[in-house]
Amino acid sequence: MRRSGAEWSQLRDVETLPRRRLTLVLGLAVGLATLPLVLLYLLLVLSSFADHMLSGPDIFTARYSLDNWRLLLEGRLEPAAGRLYTARYLAAIVLNTFIVALGVTAVVVAASVMAGYAFSRMRFPGRRRLMELIILLHAFPGVALIIAVYAIYVWSLGAVPRDAVTGYRFLYTILARAALEIPMSIWLMKGFFDKIPWEVEWSALVDGASRLRAFWQIVLPQVKPGIAALSIFAFLAGWEDLIYVHVFLYTGGIKTLATFIEEVVGNIETAYLPVAAAAGTLYLLPTIVFFIITQRLLLEAASGGVKG
Repeated sequence: MRRSGAEWSQLRDVETLPRRRLTLVLGLAVGLATLPLVLLYLLLVLSSFADHMLSGPDIFTARYSLDNWRLLLEGRLEPAAGRLYTARYLAAIVLNTFIVALGVTAVVVAASVMAGYAFSRMRFPGRRRLMELIILLHAFPGVALIIAVYAIYVWSLGAVPRDAVTGYRFLYTILARAALEIPMSIWLMKGFFDKIPWEVEWSALVDGASRLRAFWQIVLPQVKPGIAALSIFAFLAGWEDLIYVHVFLYTGGIKTLATFIEEVVGNIETAYLPVAAAAGTLYLLPTIVFFIITQRLLLEAASGGVKG
């Protein structure tokens, strides 16, 4: 018996119903799991406009204004305090944070793309052992390595000219922080390169293209989503870092937003928390914007896969 189009449509709906229910259940579970975190961030943002630090139900009774942001930009950490810094000083702190974040991004992307391509396309002695060693390095937390990294820093600082110390502090911080992200980033990029069939690159080589040209014009454009997602991860790692910038920059009088907020809330008993909330919201803005704009790229990077 031949079925009509409406009957086939009903059958398809019946077949996809369990899948839709599973998607709905998973969506609700993820939403409920992340709800406390979302509420905390919402309280932080609202507190930056409120006359006191919000804790929940008082969001409906608080008085909101731009006073906290005005105090922050004027260099006053509480209403009764005098000017402690200028807007130009705060802009320099933001610039320092961007320098570290962009530097970490550049180093991580350059090293991971080249190494990921080599591990994906080239066969050489010790390749698999080296890959295992690289992923093992990712298991070591940055805090556990800070003493050895600082010892190398002190040893090398003596050879740096006095007028180049500031630049060296930035360079060393960027390289040290990027080193923590590179091992996993190499595996991530290797997964994206593994998805590209070898025949695509081989056809370019047969047509007379060099290995470098085939990599630059044929292979690299096909892993742009992976590079974009990797750039986001690396930027956020540099932007959010506190330990390394505190050890190598803050000790030399160079501040980032992370160390600046640490100063603001250093004495929790006397700190004016609404202004600290404004500083924290300013610190979160790039992170929030990146996650909103690039959710699809982040999901694609997470499912990029790694093959042996």
